Amino acid sequence: MAKSKNSEIIVGLDIGTTKVACIAGEVTEEGVDIIGIGTAPSKGLRRGYVVNIDATVASIQQAVDEAENMAGCEISTVYAAISGAHVRGFNKHGVVAVKDKEVRDADIARVIDAAKAVAIPMDREVLHVLPQQYVVDDQDGIRDPLGMAAVRLEAKVHIVTTAVASAQNVIKCANRCNLQVADIVLESLASSQAVLEDDEKELGVAVVDIGGGTCDIMVYNGGAIVHTSVLALGGGHVTNDIAIGLRTPLDAAEKIKRKYGSAWHGHIDDKETMEVPSVGGRGPRVLPRMKLVKDVIEPRIAEMFEYVKEDLHRSGYYDGLAAGIVLTGGATAMDGVAEMAERVLELPTRRGMPTKIGGLVDVVRSPAYATGVGLVMFGADQGKTAQLSSRIEERPGMFKRAWSRLAEMF
Repeated sequence: MAKSKNSEIIVGLDIGTTKVACIAGEVTEEGVDIIGIGTAPSKGLRRGYVVNIDATVASIQQAVDEAENMAGCEISTVYAAISGAHVRGFNKHGVVAVKDKEVRDADIARVIDAAKAVAIPMDREVLHVLPQQYVVDDQDGIRDPLGMAAVRLEAKVHIVTTAVASAQNVIKCANRCNLQVADIVLESLASSQAVLEDDEKELGVAVVDIGGGTCDIMVYNGGAIVHTSVLALGGGHVTNDIAIGLRTPLDAAEKIKRKYGSAWHGHIDDKETMEVPSVGGRGPRVLPRMKLVKDVIEPRIAEMFEYVKEDLHRSGYYDGLAAGIVLTGGATAMDGVAEMAERVLELPTRRGMPTKIGGLVDVVRSPAYATGVGLVMFGADQGKTAQLSSRIEERPGMFKRAWSRLAEMF
């Protein structure tokens, strides 16, 4: 984070399984302008978990250097994304008596504290407490109860927890690159900031963010987050299937996926062929493209969406998704993914790309940058909250959580 003449620069760091993206945005009166982007291949993560600190640090440093050069400023503070099968989300509620018969900031803070007073294991911590709605006496559906006359105040919240070690490893990697972590944000929360419209959140929508190693699901209903989950599935599984199915090295499988991949065979000409490198020094082979799509990619993508459908049914909100599904994440950029999702999930589906931003819009107009752009937007909203409101914040202070984690480590 840095200051320019009249504005603040906020940086989002998306440490993914296949790539690290660093996106710098300038907060202006109109909103957020993207001014710098840096990407690097991610070598130290598997399914959202940091498995090699040194490799992750090198990838982060490369992406940050690239973003600094493009933005023309020094990056010292970032908002970092986190994902992985260790993430859990659940709904809770809390009730308090209103002291002065009028709801004040302190009452709202107390009722949020009451709602998040839940026993969690020592190896887990609360990542987000996201208010859904407040109930003032018997009146429900209230978004902001401040100043209302009341005797009893109830808060319904969605709590997201994560493994302490995973969060500490993300902070550790950033610190090794001389970066401070302003906050750690769930990937799907950041992505939804960038790709969703307000009317979709009201009607009921599910964001499905498919990256290299994880599939993040977040459901909105009535304008609030009601369900969060992370599946250990992603584009990397498709690459592995190609490598095994076509007997080709992993690097070649990734290139084949990007060049010839499609999630739906209806888009493919029967006569199309492709050259496939072999392993062990054997010569390359020529295979029909239809074999790649119909036998390898299509079944895996269909299976992935079956798991998503199962998760949405389990959440109990499947029937409330009037606005359907919004797909985002690098793995959804493949041709035919939206059509396959619509067939399997039986819901209207669109591909989500970052909107409501200025600056380098064309560069970040891709599902792969949704999380990075969303982190910048999240940081800008946090800044506005700090400036415009004197409320006791429901979330821990900006650096407090990062420092408390470091204290625990040492």
